[in-house]
Amino acid sequence: MTRMRILFGAVAMLLLLPAQAQLTLDECQRLARDNYPLLKQYDLIEQATDYSVANIKRGYLPQLSVSGQASYQSDVATLPDVLTGLLTSNGYQYKGMARDQYRIAVDLNQVIWDGGNLKARRDMAGKDGLVQTAQTDVDLYAVRQRVNELFFGLLLLEEKIRLNEDLQTLLQDNCRKLEARLGHGAAMKSDVDMMKAEWLKARRDRTALQSQREAYSRMLALFIHKDVAEIRDLQKPDASWPVSFESRRPELALYAARLSQTEARQKLLQAGLRPRLSLFAQGYYGYPGYDMFADMFGHDWSLNGRIGVRLTWDISKLYTYKDDRRKLDLTRMQTETAQATFLFNNRLQSTREQAAVEQYRKMMAYDEDIIAMRTSVRQAAEKKLEHGVIDANGLLQEITRENQARTECSTHEIEMLKSLFELKHTLNQE
Repeated sequence: MTRMRILFGAVAMLLLLPAQAQLTLDECQRLARDNYPLLKQYDLIEQATDYSVANIKRGYLPQLSVSGQASYQSDVATLPDVLTGLLTSNGYQYKGMARDQYRIAVDLNQVIWDGGNLKARRDMAGKDGLVQTAQTDVDLYAVRQRVNELFFGLLLLEEKIRLNEDLQTLLQDNCRKLEARLGHGAAMKSDVDMMKAEWLKARRDRTALQSQREAYSRMLALFIHKDVAEIRDLQKPDASWPVSFESRRPELALYAARLSQTEARQKLLQAGLRPRLSLFAQGYYGYPGYDMFADMFGHDWSLNGRIGVRLTWDISKLYTYKDDRRKLDLTRMQTETAQATFLFNNRLQSTREQAAVEQYRKMMAYDEDIIAMRTSVRQAAEKKLEHGVIDANGLLQEITRENQARTECSTHEIEMLKSLFELKHTLNQE
């Protein structure tokens, strides 16, 4: 009674355990994206862009600089000899300007209008960040194709393993029948050995298939950050056409970001041609000061300062403006050409993949009938073998043909699904 209670308790616990959820392609794609190291690049790009924009914005703050200077001059300003003699005769101590000069200075500059240069630089930093983000999107999107290949490769291997197990069961059944006939003298030992050899070959093939499945499972496990033991019960995705045949690939966003970046460079180039207006304040403590006449009678240090408005215009940029503008025009045309080429190749590839899907669908329409006929022929061959009409070799041929038909049917289905999701990947459509 105690053992029965323990047994019923174990069965109840197994029934209460949640069923193992099937692993879907969408889940694999999500996990691969969330765990791919390149995902960290988004945060790094955002932080770098924020730092660049913040530094550019500080260009509107007052610019302060401190400097020190000590110098010795070969000559200095002097008064005419007649005026010097007159001042000396009247009791003034005329020392003249000293040739060694010193100053500790502070310069303050405040931009009033910079011709839009800082705004253009800020926009340029933002466009650079968008280009880097779009490039990361493109690089990360390539992971989807690799996950698709592993997922459908595993599906196909699981189908082949299942069919191999069915083949082994069928061969074992026929082995037992032949052994029974051999015991009654109605079959030859060579027929039994031939059937066993095929069964051993099927077992050998299953070992190879399991090894391949293990390799694929390990690679997929690395992508989706799961244990290898969890890579099982793969769910076949629905064979539905894409919602739209319009391409939404991330490369198009990258080309758009590059065009926007080129436009921002043009605005920055134009801003560099405009003059700049700013306020300035300068002050220094040292010798000589602004009152040079007083400094000729004494060598004392003094505080000096001035404020004003400064207008600057660097016209040297006009020399290269046309060529720089032409280079940007060429960059824009190169980007537009690359975009047109990508769209053409994308449409070509999607057309080829649509044709592949249709081809496999048409082939699948015949597969079930072929399997039914091959199964009927194999069953008839088994009866013929029982009545001694054919030998074991004839039956093995029919078993092989039936298994080949089933394998081709499963292969066509998986290849159709793979081509369908390659089409969705090519278009970036659900």
